[in-house]
Amino acid sequence: MARNSFLVFLALLTAGCASQRLAGADLDQVRRPAFISRIEIEAGPRSLVFQEDDAYKQKLKKLEPKEADRRLQAKLAAAVTRFEVSERLRVNTFRQLPLEERPWMNTVDPARVATVLESFLVEEVPANAPDYDLLSRLGVDTVVEFVIQDYGMRSEKGRAGPYIQGYARMFKLEGRAEFWRRPFRVDRVAEGAEPLDPFKVGKEPTLFRQQITEMLDVLAGQFAQDLSPKDRKGSAPLVEGEGPDSTHTTGREPPPPAKPPEPELAPGELPDP
Repeated sequence: MARNSFLVFLALLTAGCASQRLAGADLDQVRRPAFISRIEIEAGPRSLVFQEDDAYKQKLKKLEPKEADRRLQAKLAAAVTRFEVSERLRVNTFRQLPLEERPWMNTVDPARVATVLESFLVEEVPANAPDYDLLSRLGVDTVVEFVIQDYGMRSEKGRAGPYIQGYARMFKLEGRAEFWRRPFRVDRVAEGAEPLDPFKVGKEPTLFRQQITEMLDVLAGQFAQDLSPKDRKGSAPLVEGEGPDSTHTTGREPPPPAKPPEPELAPGELPDP
């Protein structure tokens, strides 16, 4: 039920956005795609709970709203890393595609993509978009990109919850012509879902992790559906020397980054629930 609710709300949010449906004829021309997922440097996680909603003022007592948001934001960052957020979207989208079909069977190994771009096996993903032209040395002709622009927790009238916003797109490496784009914003507060108590999240950050990962999985399902158009007539022939990237055919994830040290929190905690 929760998954269906997310999908319905996602459709409502993106209906009026500058989206572009992937045509089967365009997908038929793709030979060797590469998947990239990145998160903008100022994207989050953010806590927009206490400073933007005075419903918590009495419960905060002497704690300033700005400081309360700072402490909650540290908890959100510890609950799920930026790398996990961006990679979950890429991996779960790819795994739901028909991997026995072209062009997905010829997808370039993400570890090779990361090596060429020299930026995607680290915790902090650069703010600037990578130099996609570097991918040409791997034979890439098309890029599927997921970009997270904003995520975290917010609140209205004492009802808090997670949100995530960004866009997904597919474009030709040469010329950068786009033939699929899906802006997205999933917002549990606007959806009217069961609120997530920010004070409980302060004591048990995994509550935020559970909800944000569920939202990412719903988005991945939507993206996989978008990337599987029904009006295909064929697929681009392989050029000589090309073939399936055996290191990627099972949807293998790139090596995880070294686990960062636990972030140091300022003295003091959020009030108990």
